[in-house]
Amino acid sequence: MTATPATGGKPRARASSGPLVVRRGRRRPGRDTGQGSGRRVRRSATLTVLTSVMLVYALLPLAWLLINASKTQEGLFASFGLWFDDDFALFRNIAGTFTYDGGVFTRWLLNTLLYVVVGAGGATVLATVAGYGLAKFDFPGKKAVFAVVTGAVAVPGTALAVPTFLMFSGLGLTNTPWAIIIPSLVSPFGLYLMWTFAADAVPDEILESARVDGAREFQAFLRIGLPLLAPGIVTVLLFTVVATWNNYFLPLIMLKDPDWYPLTLGLKNWNAQASTIGGEAIFNLVITGSLLTIVPLIAAFLLLQRYWRSGLAAGSVKE
Repeated sequence: MTATPATGGKPRARASSGPLVVRRGRRRPGRDTGQGSGRRVRRSATLTVLTSVMLVYALLPLAWLLINASKTQEGLFASFGLWFDDDFALFRNIAGTFTYDGGVFTRWLLNTLLYVVVGAGGATVLATVAGYGLAKFDFPGKKAVFAVVTGAVAVPGTALAVPTFLMFSGLGLTNTPWAIIIPSLVSPFGLYLMWTFAADAVPDEILESARVDGAREFQAFLRIGLPLLAPGIVTVLLFTVVATWNNYFLPLIMLKDPDWYPLTLGLKNWNAQASTIGGEAIFNLVITGSLLTIVPLIAAFLLLQRYWRSGLAAGSVKE
């Protein structure tokens, strides 16, 4: 055994199998992150400017909505649009929104919640089950199903609105909640997303181990598949909730009874009152109602964003 000589208290460099390359030169400040991490930070003024522009583009409408929801009907036209009026009427506008026209806004809110819970929730369940089955089981015609699903993703919803109306009219389901709920149950994009997510998120080896231990397919899905699919389920749920909550064209052609209107269609009718003969202009209530409409969506994204981001990133790194 050979002893390693001391080098004046300094650690000795590790031996390398290749040639030693010594680079000279001054190190530029701001190129490394941390103490000796070796990772470089790339800064781009163009990217910073573009990000700032997108941030302003996204937040400016929300700021305008919040500011103008605090104004009276007269204050909307007598003050600057991006600053508050002297008469702060936000809470009065909120109370007026819920009490105007016999409290119909509350009815529209409950209708929207019904369509979201049953329609978007059902679409998420169907996409999860179908996506898991398509990802983990082989059967004849699987490629044809894949072609149909990808083709359905490319078809815009407005192109199917008229055929859907004719079909539901023939079944006598127009002007009923089922005319909104049933089409909302079908989400080709959600199915495709769960299909691709389940293929990577649920390893086949774990399912095989569960089958060897005597677990049935449904038990393996509930105990193993669902926990691993949680990020993808939340991602699909957010997409379907937003699509159903903001749905406007389908209720427009399907519903005639204002008692079944969602918030989008109800607020549009309030806004149109100003252009009708003898109609009352209630722009302050329309703006306040629009602000109240987006609050649940913002809360859902803030509470579930970590699952949403992890669901979008799943499968992006291949081991």
